[in-house]
Amino acid sequence: MTSKRTTRRTVLASCLALALGLGVTATASAGAPRSVTGKPSDAITRIADFYGAYIDAQSDPDNGGALADELRAYYLTPGLQKKLKTWEKKNHADGVLRAQNVPLKWKVTDNGTANHTEAGITLTWGGGVTTKLVVDMTRDYKIFHIGTKGAAGS
Repeated sequence: MTSKRTTRRTVLASCLALALGLGVTATASAGAPRSVTGKPSDAITRIADFYGAYIDAQSDPDNGGALADELRAYYLTPGLQKKLKTWEKKNHADGVLRAQNVPLKWKVTDNGTANHTEAGITLTWGGGVTTKLVVDMTRDYKIFHIGTKGAAGS
């Protein structure tokens, strides 16, 4: 009976120490500064910059429309802009986001391609629902495709 009590106490003490240790770590890291890095010569950075700025612009109902149009003109090829307008008329939604509203957050992941940059975009909406898109960018940093599959698979 003594060994069961000793084992139980040891397990409880270990769990308590672990919980306290995790609590200290979580508290210490909660206030740690965050940083985001990027560079204009990196296509993934540019795609992330575009989505961040575009979502910010679309989140501003008073002034966002003009800025969103300017961002499209700067980052997207003229051919893609035309395709998006056609898609938007047909689907009554924003072609860049493939939705009628604005996501709460986004993530850009390099899919790795040889001739151009392909990135996976994960848009997260209320309730944790996600939409996954694929964005392709030329070597001269213009987005030429947005869809549910990459340009090669379209």
